[in-house]
Amino acid sequence: MEKTMNRLRELRRLRGQTQEEMARDLGVTRQTVISVEKGEYIPSTTLALKIARLLKKPLEDIFWIE
Repeated sequence: MEKTMNRLRELRRLRGQTQEEMARDLGVTRQTVISVEKGEYIPSTTLALKIARLLKKPLEDIFWIE
């Protein structure tokens, strides 16, 4: 079974950003950021693109299917 994986926690920490700060910048709740980082929630296309833009990374550098 395929699973969507991500590097969100790692990349957020490299930016020195808290979950709360990232949530504010993305217009979501801290719980959403936590859930995406844990792989419990797969973000919508819009949210995934917002994350990529915020991190200044290609989508494929953040999310992939394993």
